[in-house]
Amino acid sequence: MPSLERTKSDNAAFNPSFTPVVVITGATSGIGRALTQLFAKYLRGRAHIVLVGRNEAAAEDIIKTLHPHPSNNEDAEVKYTYEFIKCDLTLMKNAASLASTLLSKLPKINYLVHSAGVFGFLGREETEEGIDKKLASRYYARFRLTYDLMPLLKKAKAKGESANVLSILGAGQGWGQVDVEDLGLKKGYSGLKAMTESISYNDLMVAEFARRNESIAFTHIYPGFVNTNMGMSGSYNPLVYPVAKIIGFFMQPLLWMVTTSPDVCAEYMFHALVYGRPGVNRRDQYGDEIGVYAFPAQSGAQEKLWEHSIAETRVGI
Repeated sequence: MPSLERTKSDNAAFNPSFTPVVVITGATSGIGRALTQLFAKYLRGRAHIVLVGRNEAAAEDIIKTLHPHPSNNEDAEVKYTYEFIKCDLTLMKNAASLASTLLSKLPKINYLVHSAGVFGFLGREETEEGIDKKLASRYYARFRLTYDLMPLLKKAKAKGESANVLSILGAGQGWGQVDVEDLGLKKGYSGLKAMTESISYNDLMVAEFARRNESIAFTHIYPGFVNTNMGMSGSYNPLVYPVAKIIGFFMQPLLWMVTTSPDVCAEYMFHALVYGRPGVNRRDQYGDEIGVYAFPAQSGAQEKLWEHSIAETRVGI
């Protein structure tokens, strides 16, 4: 396990020869927000960072605090800028629209971060597209965005630059298997199963994308227990939410003792992303490689999930 000081030192030394284009979902709170701030800080404003989220006011507040840009690249292909795109990633049509917008305006993507996610352990909540809301944000939107944005990642790689994808969820925290007879959990659903299955889906996703795109780095990482508002931003139930909020208030001192702050977590996430190696990377909360630990290695599962995901996320529609 690298020390936090060593990780910060490595991060501070990150100085790419190119101007990075960075896309971060879930960028307006928690780990996504902290990662956005780190990119601006360590690159000293020399980047084009796209913040994706649902809270426009929060995004505006974040952008005001980011490291200012140097003012000398007006003629460059990639301008130094920070911008926000509002998007609810529980719907595949929104993910497709976001990808279309990015494809039309960006020359490349060097770093794609999947941080958005609806969390909770309540029952199945289907979107208008027939997908469970939690699975939609924790897996299907990540698949669709990665699939659609692959041309921009390949453009970065063709320039000899980094092309890295980071999915922040739970590498090594699943059950090491996936229910291939009920992909999408439309037959047997529980909040716990949705969590563990989405972890396995992310494992299989990065493995299959890496198999198809060997020069690009795909990383699934576990952030650990992070003190964010994630527990309060998940599935809403008017009966449960007020009680949960009161409990959360009184539990806050304990949470600070047993959890990591988003700022500290983001240091390890940043390191895992920018120093990721081409191929599959599965890492723990400190950025250590965990290999195939708890990887769902059932025969044919990777291919079956890919085919299911293509259909479920309406690729090509």
